[in-house]
Amino acid sequence: MENRQRGGRKSEKGPASQRQKVFAVLGLGVFGRQICTTLGERGGSVIAIDQDPELIEQVKEEVTQAILIDTTDEESLSEAALEDVDVAVVAMGDNVEASILTTALLKKRGIAHVVARAISTLHAQVLKQVGADEVLNLETDAGSRLANRLVAPDVLERVALSREISVAEMYVPKAVVGATLAEMDLRGRYGLMVISIKRVKRDVDELGNPVETEEIVFPGPDDELLETDLIHVIGKNESIDEFRQL
Repeated sequence: MENRQRGGRKSEKGPASQRQKVFAVLGLGVFGRQICTTLGERGGSVIAIDQDPELIEQVKEEVTQAILIDTTDEESLSEAALEDVDVAVVAMGDNVEASILTTALLKKRGIAHVVARAISTLHAQVLKQVGADEVLNLETDAGSRLANRLVAPDVLERVALSREISVAEMYVPKAVVGATLAEMDLRGRYGLMVISIKRVKRDVDELGNPVETEEIVFPGPDDELLETDLIHVIGKNESIDEFRQL
């Protein structure tokens, strides 16, 4: 396939320590386009790649560069301007064969860090075998989040930092409503730390309509936990589970 590049936003040039981080996103389905948009909003220099002209057209104004090629064709991929890429994201997980071949070709080309999307455990294993540095198994991750929410509905979100340690967003256990962080001594009793509080305030506007606002509080030892607070705690999973059951 012809290697065609379409311009977008200009990227900054300069030493690696000063320039924008450069990302390549290969595969512009819903998942890939969302990555392009988010990376661009966060200040990254984004190279979007796909073999579908319509998808390239849709994203070209949001990215630094848009390239129309078949990423499974080694010659075409070798000619693409990817020399400055810091991280490549292989986003076409639904096309298993294409994602595996694209990942292998990127590593053969010498891309330092390749993140690939998988749709099954076997797919993830193969991606690892062909060189993916990081694999996102969306089905497994979504299933784990659902299972955790069903088992612990009072924990709204849980982000794993390691196999044993997580950050959890949760409701304040009834037993500690009104207590201060110093009185609870979470670190001493459970090895947990409250890193922030999402505090919900309810009021009415000039017309008498209910208005709800949120603020993030970084608490001190004398801050009390309110019944309407959502707290973010970090610690071992077993400690989080023990605390939420108070």
